[in-house]
Amino acid sequence: QSQLVESGGGLVQPGGSLRLSCVVSGFTLDYYAIGWFRQAPGKERERVSCISRSGGSLNYVDPVRGRFTISRDNAKNTVYLQMNSLKPEDTAIYYCAASDYCYRRIREFDYWGQGTQVTVSS
Repeated sequence: QSQLVESGGGLVQPGGSLRLSCVVSGFTLDYYAIGWFRQAPGKERERVSCISRSGGSLNYVDPVRGRFTISRDNAKNTVYLQMNSLKPEDTAIYYCAASDYCYRRIREFDYWGQGTQVTVSS
């Protein structure tokens, strides 16, 4: 009954942009930090970005800093990940997940979406 649904993935050329959405239901988005994670085949799932409950704290891993932007609209129960200047190494399944604070480890995030595929290729 607690659900996150990602959308917005697809195939894009290097240098292109995508905007991912994470729509939340079954829990109050205001109470949760939301992280974006990604996993490429054969690799561990990694943190990409996270936004605090208030939206006042945003964090990014170095490979995406300056290219990706996380935001939230609690009234719409939605968190976004704007991805610009995409590179082939960004190719992965992207997941959103909810926890109480961004500092939590990946396994401590409570709720997860099913993921949306992002493929960056010529």
